[in-house]
Amino acid sequence: MVQFKSLQKSDIEIVTKMMQDFYAIDNYPIDIETSKKLFHEFIADENLGKCWLIYHEEEIVGYVILTFIFSFEYKGRIAFLDELYLKETARGKGIGKITIDFIKEQATILNVKLIYLEVENHNEKAQKLYLANDFEIHNRKILKHKPH
Repeated sequence: MVQFKSLQKSDIEIVTKMMQDFYAIDNYPIDIETSKKLFHEFIADENLGKCWLIYHEEEIVGYVILTFIFSFEYKGRIAFLDELYLKETARGKGIGKITIDFIKEQATILNVKLIYLEVENHNEKAQKLYLANDFEIHNRKILKHKPH
């Protein structure tokens, strides 16, 4: 059985360890202490978004983060599926699909008009998961700028 529990301050050590494992997949840099501080800020302000730990048979097997944005184009709150991570031992068991279904339910409850996400080009399994669950390839390019 899969369950989702809102992240609590006492869970920050657990989630940042999984985040470190997630980032290592693509060699993304991570500063654990900064991530811990960010989680404290994130949990304290529900307008920033939501994070849930994913449990399978009473064991934590991953986490999922939705962050919120306001969009005039989409007429209100939209969300960015910022991270969805499952431990390697939890993959291929349908937990990803259950998590996507959960996120879509939460989006309705939270009055989210649209969910965006990014996926690495090489991550074909993730792409198949999202496409099979009603996500579409967006016809726009995402650009980024980091202010100094």
